[in-house]
Amino acid sequence: MNGGVRTTCPYCGVGCGVLATPDGAGGAAIAGDPAHPANFGRLCSKGSALGETLDLDGRLLEPLVDGRPVAWEAALDAVGESLRATLRQHGPQAVAFYVSGQLLNEDYYVANKLMKGFIGANNIDTNSRLCMASTVAGHTRAFGADTVPGCYEDLELCDLLLLVGSNTAWCHPVLYQRIKAARAARPDLRVVVIDPRRTPTCDIADLHLPLAPGSDVALFNGLLAALDARGAVDEAYVGAHVDGFDAALAVARAEAPDAATVAAACDLPVGDVAQLYDWFAGTERVVTVFSQGVNQSAVGTDKVNALINCHLATGRIGRPGMGPLSFTGQPNAMGGREVGGLASMLACHLDYADASHRALVQAFWGGGPISATPGLKAVDLFSAIESGQVRWLWVMGTNPLASLPQADRFRAALATCERVIVSDCVRDTDTTALAHVLLPALAWGEKSGTVSNSERRISRQRAFLPAPGQARADWWALSQVAQRLGFQGFDYVDEAAIFDEYARLSALAGAAGRDFDIGALAGLDRAAYDALEPVQWPVPAGTRQGTARLFDDGRFYTPGGRARMLACASRAVGSAPDSEYPLVLNTGRVRDHWHTLTRTGKSPRLSGHIAEPLLELNPADATQLGLTDGGFARIDSRHGGLVTRVALDSGLRAGEVFLPMHWNRTFSSTGPADALVDAVLDPVSGQPQFKLTPVRVTAVALPWRGMLLTRQPRAPGDVDYFTRARVAGGWRWRIAAAQAPQDVRAWARSLAGPPAADWQWLEYTDPLGECRVLAMDGDRVMLALFAGTELDWLADDWLAARFGEALDGPARRAFLAGVPGSPGADPGRTVCACHQVGINTIVQAIVKRGLDSPQAIGATLKAGTNCGSCVPELRQILAAADRAA
Repeated sequence: MNGGVRTTCPYCGVGCGVLATPDGAGGAAIAGDPAHPANFGRLCSKGSALGETLDLDGRLLEPLVDGRPVAWEAALDAVGESLRATLRQHGPQAVAFYVSGQLLNEDYYVANKLMKGFIGANNIDTNSRLCMASTVAGHTRAFGADTVPGCYEDLELCDLLLLVGSNTAWCHPVLYQRIKAARAARPDLRVVVIDPRRTPTCDIADLHLPLAPGSDVALFNGLLAALDARGAVDEAYVGAHVDGFDAALAVARAEAPDAATVAAACDLPVGDVAQLYDWFAGTERVVTVFSQGVNQSAVGTDKVNALINCHLATGRIGRPGMGPLSFTGQPNAMGGREVGGLASMLACHLDYADASHRALVQAFWGGGPISATPGLKAVDLFSAIESGQVRWLWVMGTNPLASLPQADRFRAALATCERVIVSDCVRDTDTTALAHVLLPALAWGEKSGTVSNSERRISRQRAFLPAPGQARADWWALSQVAQRLGFQGFDYVDEAAIFDEYARLSALAGAAGRDFDIGALAGLDRAAYDALEPVQWPVPAGTRQGTARLFDDGRFYTPGGRARMLACASRAVGSAPDSEYPLVLNTGRVRDHWHTLTRTGKSPRLSGHIAEPLLELNPADATQLGLTDGGFARIDSRHGGLVTRVALDSGLRAGEVFLPMHWNRTFSSTGPADALVDAVLDPVSGQPQFKLTPVRVTAVALPWRGMLLTRQPRAPGDVDYFTRARVAGGWRWRIAAAQAPQDVRAWARSLAGPPAADWQWLEYTDPLGECRVLAMDGDRVMLALFAGTELDWLADDWLAARFGEALDGPARRAFLAGVPGSPGADPGRTVCACHQVGINTIVQAIVKRGLDSPQAIGATLKAGTNCGSCVPELRQILAAADRAA
């Protein structure tokens, strides 16, 4: 095994093992851990670039109270005093925590214990409510608990794989590579992608079903009816282990009696629907993977249960190569579900609505009575702030004012909250701007604890960097506040002690018939905790091997031990498009970025592929609206509006548009895409619908455009549009305006600030309005502006790469010219982030060397040979080169 500290990646729910080797200067070399069973050493582009994200730029490093730096003792006193006053004046229902899938299990556990066990309300929810709550509700309805039946190995053992609402190639690249490898080893393995968009994941699909948004229930009801008609129902299994079959089938038959009816409801070719049904009926080993396209819907829970129904009806669950498998979004979204971070559950999958469960937890914690009143789920929580019901809020490790639907509405609501506490490692976010108290938290690489991935695997996240400034663990801050309120049982010496308590509680849960039981991990001393190997729960006392699959014995966690099929009829999914808002907005992720860019935005290579938020439209819609590729548009919903750049994508259905969710006001004037999204909620899970918001799109004329390179992340004023991305030595800004500043050169100089007094300024303007400004400090560029109405010639990626370099005379002249001095020197926009290979380099290699496949490109340039998420784009480049030839 390679050297380094074994830890776990802080990005998605795959839970990849990482080897981190500190360099002694605050950074570390990063590699995949070949011994970790989630990734076996492979990392995606984001994981590979983790070493570029460890600097302290933008970090919150000291406590602040009302904007003033204070000692930790004073900050904690302020938090404790305000919490005590709120409880005394308004009671526990006026208090809430909003936490994050970025927290470790130990942080989550202490927060849950403090709120539910001692404050006495269930008002703790997590940003996982925005991504995975419908899975939790669907699992609980079907299985009696939030139990993931299978594991990653099933992706390699199945004969038919359905990817539903999951752009796996971009959102879970390491698992996508496992699927690709399995398909190469077993060509008979079929892959079906069910997604309104044609995404890069379709590169490996035998069949793509671009169904109408929100029509998944009809598709899977039709599948259930087809399974019955084809004699594929396992009647013996259903009779022995499943309730609700007759009711579910009756609804399915009435709504979706045949493929033609389903095709009409889903706007699909009838032959493709029939093909899916034939394959599913005739294949024993079937895995159905589902993710945000299923969850983020007003009918998300019904979607989950409709697809689970098909597995229960055929008995294809809990055995190798078969079953439903949810891909989680955040690094510890699963852990939050297990530890009780959601308002709808207690720790260890115990149920606050069950009096015996409340009594068990109360006795174990030794606190006050646990409330039987439902806790406030995310959107309801912020609505309660708006109405004045919640007056005191502690936000931990998340930025809800960028991620909530109707984000602008809830920004105004939070501004009225009497006391807002924010624990974060980032100083400036949409949410920290409204905090009365800011507490500096540890970041990845500094904190220690455990996380759980999508296959129920608990892994250690280990510290390999010292705590910077006054940053402290979230569990410590929570415990300190609890002690100030006089609560007992919060005197933890370290995270190992918390994990031990958590494991002991889980053993009691297991004894009470719950699925989450890690009792075998109780009693670990610090050394054993530090050495803990990845393990899949349940791990009850007397075992240490973990459990790969559940339900193989046909026993579930419902009171009767039988699974439940749900009768799920299709229903309306919120506001429909109309003449005022005729298009449908879908939001989601891009390949190389994560959440709100606070980490990935630090990496130049991760900003090389997609450097700004792009509104993607079908070319036919763009033509009708007068939009051009690279132009600008305004997009409006009933809840907000923003201006962004346009990109054409024939993989989108006509009438639908896509906007990524990562860019907030810190990185782009566009602001958060979620400000547009309607707060339509799933009535069971409380999860918002991020995939279907009626909008209108209109062309915007911003003819004056520019590319600005600066050393400081200070937004340029007097422009209508900006976006910034990290480059070597500074930041690249793309800017646009309806008209140029009156004196562009003076405007550029104003961006430099006081250090510019000693710089050498090189300037060029022409009668057509093109302007170039270069500021040099010795042989290094300190600021550069290229602006005008025509910038298609500009080699901005080459310029950005040179920004941090020393330039001699010829290089300086080439830089001012905006193009490299030698042919082929400009690699162009990054295609492969892992190996930093640009599109120009790829096209030149295809032409000059006759490369004819992604494998040939990889052998020559390494592109596509690490995480492989760029391989679909390599195919597109090859196809374009072939057409050009």
